[in-house]
Amino acid sequence: MEKDWVKIKTFMNAIQAEIVKQMLAEHAINAVILNKQDSSYLFGKLELYVVKGDEPRANELIIEFNPEEGN
Repeated sequence: MEKDWVKIKTFMNAIQAEIVKQMLAEHAINAVILNKQDSSYLFGKLELYVVKGDEPRANELIIEFNPEEGN
């Protein structure tokens, strides 16, 4: 990962990760999902990254989108 990207959230479910990524894109925040799951058994995690300058706004949007989860 480039040095200006920061991890803001970790997921166990690829669909949830993609939904959050798309929500951020709708608010003009570029996000990247780094898939660290095993390809055969689908265990492991997915990490969501944004550019360092977008981190505060992205975290706010994630909390608004799903307030009980937070970070």
